[in-house]
Amino acid sequence: MAVTFDLFGTLVDVDYPVDPGAAVADALREYGVAVPDDWDDAYREVHIDAPEGAEVPLPAHVAAALRSRGVDAPNNAARRAVITAFDPEVTTRPGAVEAVEAAREVGPVGLLSNCSVPELVPRSLIRSDFDWHGFDAITSSVACGWRKPHPQAFEAAARNLDVDPSELVHVGDDPDTDGGVEGVGGRFVNLRETTLEELTSRLRGGRDPCP
Repeated sequence: MAVTFDLFGTLVDVDYPVDPGAAVADALREYGVAVPDDWDDAYREVHIDAPEGAEVPLPAHVAAALRSRGVDAPNNAARRAVITAFDPEVTTRPGAVEAVEAAREVGPVGLLSNCSVPELVPRSLIRSDFDWHGFDAITSSVACGWRKPHPQAFEAAARNLDVDPSELVHVGDDPDTDGGVEGVGGRFVNLRETTLEELTSRLRGGRDPCP
């Protein structure tokens, strides 16, 4: 058995921008990009035709939105602006560190997070109470190219842990995304029904982590 954890809303809480499009626009201006007058519309439009379930990195979306209005973003400004805009405060959720430590006692432990912002997952971990080395593998959608609940997201996490997808027990707070592990034969611990403290108790008591 290998245990994977969702990150945002499961292990940590982050303070996202209230208006992401406006935050990105402000950062673009900092890097000398002329933000179009109808940026709010451009940011909300779909500019990249990706397969269903595929992750579109936010910098790629921002660059495409600018191009749709005839604006260039030189010197990797789109990526730099996105990283600047998403620079949140991070709070470790109660019981999260103990749950990960308990999971390590029974097998390999991974992280599987939907996140379209480069560097946000590692930066959030650094700012949390977690030891970076407490995870055997860290998989994000922006890195593997697929978002939960797509099977390829869970398959990527399993590969990174060197286990079969059916061996995964995935812990998360969103049945619509995290529950996708069941589509590859794995099992889902729904934090809307099981607390992190209860999960820790079950793992340390030698019981099945899935109620």
